[in-house]
Amino acid sequence: MASVTTIGDRAERVPKQDRSRATRQRLLEAAVACLAEHGWAGSTVTVVAERAGVSRGAAQHHFPTREDLFTAAVEYVAEERSTALRALFPQGAAQDRRAVVSALVDLYTGPLFRAALHLWVAASNEEQLRPPVTELEARVGRETHRIAVDLLGADESRPGVRETVQGLLDMARGLGLANLLTDDAARRDRVVTQWAVLLNETLA
Repeated sequence: MASVTTIGDRAERVPKQDRSRATRQRLLEAAVACLAEHGWAGSTVTVVAERAGVSRGAAQHHFPTREDLFTAAVEYVAEERSTALRALFPQGAAQDRRAVVSALVDLYTGPLFRAALHLWVAASNEEQLRPPVTELEARVGRETHRIAVDLLGADESRPGVRETVQGLLDMARGLGLANLLTDDAARRDRVVTQWAVLLNETLA
């Protein structure tokens, strides 16, 4: 009899777990969208919950504090973008380095970067938010660097190569900042082309 109850409980639990995961994902996506559109000050738990179509109580069940919600949201999308970047080049190192540079720059010109920027500004003023955001940024930075090295086929044992890859990522971040104020697509395209030439010369 006990085993029958256990099986029944398990059958009920699976859909609940699925619903819980779906709710959590909606909250994370809504949090990133709100942060990108309204900034930290305008992105309350209530606003995010309304956008996600869930109650404030449900939001707080998954994320007890506002800081928990937004740190998890940016981390979630960062992981999604890293996965998407790798999926563009499933065989690893790419033959076309310009395509890699362009894909890396795209990481810093979408809503994720805009949301992350708002989070960084908030963390500079919110003592409670600073440690998790600093840790997150370091982890995302390391992962992005590893992806760039793999896709570019860069040998970091050679002098200057590691700095060149990091310079590429710093450049991409700078283009992302420029894109916040104006549509910088034309200039960005020229810069991407020039960086691809430099990388082909440096990494050859």
